[in-house]
Parts: sequence; structure tokens; C-alpha cells
Amino acid sequence: MLAGIRRRFRPQSVLWLTFMWALLWGEFSVANIIAGLAIALAVTLLLPLPSIPGSGSGIRLAALLRLGGTFAMDLITSSVKVAVIALRRAPVPPGAIVVVPMRVQEDLVFSFAVTLINLQPGGTVTDLDIADRKLTMHLIDGSSTKAIDREITRIAQLERRLIHIFERNG
Repeated sequence: MLAGIRRRFRPQSVLWLTFMWALLWGEFSVANIIAGLAIALAVTLLLPLPSIPGSGSGIRLAALLRLGGTFAMDLITSSVKVAVIALRRAPVPPGAIVVVPMRVQEDLVFSFAVTLINLQPGGTVTDLDIADRKLTMHLIDGSSTKAIDREITRIAQLERRLIHIFERNG
């Protein structure tokens, strides 16, 4: 039991959470610091986060920065596409429900992929099959197989980037 507590105790997280607690209350008093420490200890020991995949070898920082830039550009592009669909006089294109297989191995990387996909306008992950690594998605534009294939390709590119950044076999 003691080894488990040592493994979950992360001093940097405790300090950061204590600092954030004091900021939330708006003052750095002794009572706020003590309460923040107690809450931070409870959170880090009772609700441990999973370890970051590839943490032994490190994260590929340059690839992570490229992903951030690509994500920002995709966000702008997707927003414009959804705005055009919403504002044009033509009828709204039919949506599509697709199942997309994923190749990521780590659960945390899988959740990163789902989060990044859901943050983009134009598609929403509606179901996760963690055991079989599949996403069920609703796409706003399912008017053609070309439009659907374009979205599946975009998801595959995102997945490749995440595997390269976080997983050692990528």
C-alpha cells in the first residue's frame, strides 16, 4: 500500500493544485494554503491520473508543436466549412454515421484523439469502443463518399501524428 501511495504522490501536482486553489479563493491566506494542500493531496492520492504514454522516452516536442499548428488551421478550415453549410441557401447536406478504426495503443492517446476530434466543428464522436479501438462518428456533411473519405483521412492523419508524438512504436 505504501508503495502505491509513493507512486501516486506527485509534489509538483500538489504545489500546482494548492496554488490554483488559492487563486480560486482570491487570496493567499494560511487557511487557504492549508485547505489547498489538503485538497491537492486528496486529489493526487485518491484520484491518480494515468501515466503519460512514452514518459520513459519523452514526448516528441517538435511534433507536438506541429500538431498544435495543424490543429489550429484545421479548426479554422472546419469552422468556415460549417459556416458555409449553415449560411448557404441550399438545403443542408445529409449527415453520415461512420465507424472509424483507430490504431493507437494507449488509452490516454485514444482519449486525446477523441477530444481533438470533438473540438473540431463538423463531426462528433458519438460512441467509443475502447476494446476494439473504434470510433462511431456523426459527420455533418455526408453528401458524398468523397466528403466522408476526406473526414476519415483527416482522422487517420491526426491519429498518425498522435502515435508519432506519444507512442514509442510510432
